[in-house]
Amino acid sequence: MSVMEVKVPDIGDYKDVPVIEIQVKPGDVVKADDPLVTLESDKATMEVPAPAEGKVVEVLVKVGDKVSEGSLIIQLESGAGASAAASTPAAQSPAGAAPAAKPAPAAEAASPATSPASRGALPAPGLADFGNVHASPAVRRLARELELDLTRIKGTGEKGRITKDDVKAALRGPGGGATSGAGIPEIPAQDFAKFGPVEVKPLSRIKKLSGPFLHRSWLNVPHVTHTDEADITELEAYRKTLDNAAKEKGYRVTMLSFLMKASVVALREHPEFNSSLNPAKDALIYKKYYHLGVAVDTPDGLVVPVIQNVDHKGILELSQELGSTSKRMRDGKIAPADIQGATFTISSLGGIGGTNFTPIVNAPEVAILGVVRAQMKPVWDGKAFQPRLMLPLCVSYDHRVIDGALAARFTRRLASVLEDVRNLVL
Repeated sequence: MSVMEVKVPDIGDYKDVPVIEIQVKPGDVVKADDPLVTLESDKATMEVPAPAEGKVVEVLVKVGDKVSEGSLIIQLESGAGASAAASTPAAQSPAGAAPAAKPAPAAEAASPATSPASRGALPAPGLADFGNVHASPAVRRLARELELDLTRIKGTGEKGRITKDDVKAALRGPGGGATSGAGIPEIPAQDFAKFGPVEVKPLSRIKKLSGPFLHRSWLNVPHVTHTDEADITELEAYRKTLDNAAKEKGYRVTMLSFLMKASVVALREHPEFNSSLNPAKDALIYKKYYHLGVAVDTPDGLVVPVIQNVDHKGILELSQELGSTSKRMRDGKIAPADIQGATFTISSLGGIGGTNFTPIVNAPEVAILGVVRAQMKPVWDGKAFQPRLMLPLCVSYDHRVIDGALAARFTRRLASVLEDVRNLVL
């Protein structure tokens, strides 16, 4: 028997990620891939799995500790094959790396209500890295995104460390709790129990994490939504043929696969939709790859996994990948790489209903496609009205990058691709 050191695997660009749950204790016997601890970044919850079967000797972290890739979390007593298992790819916890530094105290829990942070922190100068400021990389990144100058914010954390709450308090400006976001008045609190029975249920972790990002995007991006319709009568008949064959092989072919392929065609012809503003907001960064985010409805809320290199995959391959990815998201098995790198997002409510909606742009992307349920409608063919299956398309876009005419051309091109399946092979 040997004792291996279990460390935090590759978790993408995240650092100082809080430990929110310890799922084992000394003496527990675990199997390979059993969850050991749960981490929560600003976008997702992830579990660190056991690299091999064995018995937990010691748990080296506690709830509230902050860890990064390579941080030592567990000592595991394993059998003969453990060393080989420990050196498996990044999805497993690598053994043998140098012990990580002791996690910093969870100082970022300071309450904004008591924060004396400077309320006059105005836009940060360009892309300042705030080299002499006592703040974590995540806080520095947040300040740059919000265009706040950290040198003008007083930290309330341990040894004057600037926390996220300090940055948020500075953003609210004078008066602290009187405003929310960029000087927007806060909604007054009410005691609803005065009017009748109430029940309070906490938000899911996903909703608590995604809420501030959606709010930030809504406040920072000048949203406009353009709508159109695509005649998918022939496409739906073709989809059903593929789906019937796929059912026998254990997966489904949905309209989403066709929407992804059609989106790539439109994105190639209108590359502004596959770009992002640079941090100085004076240039566009055009991406030469097509990674599409797909909103997945889970019991805890919407999650947006990213399907990479959609342009290199066919309808059947995309359908299988969408099925397996959706299942992992609903099971809560979300890895950081699953939700990073999207260039364009699709939010489909077709399985539920509706006539149209305004999806929120997933900044720093500049556009998002929303789709609702297709409906049979009478369409004039020049001689008579014919029943046609019409799919509503709702494209929200960042008006700083895309104007109305370009949005109309993009959406019409997307519709034309869906109306003739031969366009998908161009």
